Amino acid sequence: MKRVVLAPDSFKGTMSSIRICNIMEGVIKKHIPDIDVVKIPVADGGEGTVDCFIEALGGSKIQVEVLGPLFDKIDSFYGILPDHTTAIIEMAAASGLPLIGDRKDPKISTTYGVGQLIKHAVIDNRCRKIIIGLGGSCTTDGGAGMASALGVKFYDKHNKEFIPVGGTLGEISRIDTSGLLKEIKDCTILGMCDVDNPLFGENGAAYIYSPQKGANHESVLLLDKGLEHLSNQLIKQFNLDVSQKPGAGAAGGLGAGILAFLKGTLESGIETVLDTVEFEALLKDANMVFTGEGKIDGQSLRGKVVAGVAGRAKKQNIPVIAVVGDIGDDTDGIYDAGVSAIVSINRVAVPFEIAATRCESDLAKTMDSIIRLTKLMI
Repeated sequence: MKRVVLAPDSFKGTMSSIRICNIMEGVIKKHIPDIDVVKIPVADGGEGTVDCFIEALGGSKIQVEVLGPLFDKIDSFYGILPDHTTAIIEMAAASGLPLIGDRKDPKISTTYGVGQLIKHAVIDNRCRKIIIGLGGSCTTDGGAGMASALGVKFYDKHNKEFIPVGGTLGEISRIDTSGLLKEIKDCTILGMCDVDNPLFGENGAAYIYSPQKGANHESVLLLDKGLEHLSNQLIKQFNLDVSQKPGAGAAGGLGAGILAFLKGTLESGIETVLDTVEFEALLKDANMVFTGEGKIDGQSLRGKVVAGVAGRAKKQNIPVIAVVGDIGDDTDGIYDAGVSAIVSINRVAVPFEIAATRCESDLAKTMDSIIRLTKLMI
């Protein structure tokens, strides 16, 4: 039987990865009804990550009440894959920007709820592999809130225990990890991370990302100083320096928290997805792969979906077509990475606001043209 594999990223602000897969599948099946279509919707670790994994692999979504970014109770969730031991957590489901509305302030927001999600997965459902999507955060607390929810204790200079937030990281005088949930040591913790920012400094979490979370210049300086203080405390007390690890600054320093407190690792989001779905096995006997993203350019080679998918398909000599929104000028390297052709869905020259309203029909018509051409070969 003929087979195609669909593994697109979302088109940010317009179509989810799942929606793109379904549109592509509909067009392909219209032309080749008996073809085997394998759908692998991909998320980058932000909103939609849990749904993408469940859509690709099956599993269930677990509803949990946790403390939100401002320590108020919210309804949250995580996913469990069919192996019943792997949990998929979106940090944004407990500490995401949409949860905070017009109250954005990374000096006071927390990742405590993320720790509660991890704890529920580990204790209530006995998961031992935890994959955490590090996207869409409203926090800059270095993962201290998450660590607190899992039993790590932070003390100020008066030896008073407190839960640090971005604005109070500088008050940490002592860290006690002896109360860390003992089951954590039996877990594999993996953060999905597509940025390589360090924890602090001009390229760190505060300077690069906190302004979009509501921080003004003075707040950025305070947050950066706090993250550096947290790093210095980890060095002083545990001889542990994670500040310069690529991705330590992801999700307001949650990347550093995963490294330091949970002894986890940070990996490319697309590589994590492809490993988890056993992509190489799904490629077996495939005639063609369709991938894509909202805009393809030279940056697409840096840990992005198209490059990750194409790199693995190239090893098996399977053609890859990237169906995208916009095409940048510097795309030659994309072909070297394994992409056979790049096709834009933009059928008319209109502003993005108008293109967004017609993107689904444009995608369907573009796929129709591609399949009319390629069905002679697959």
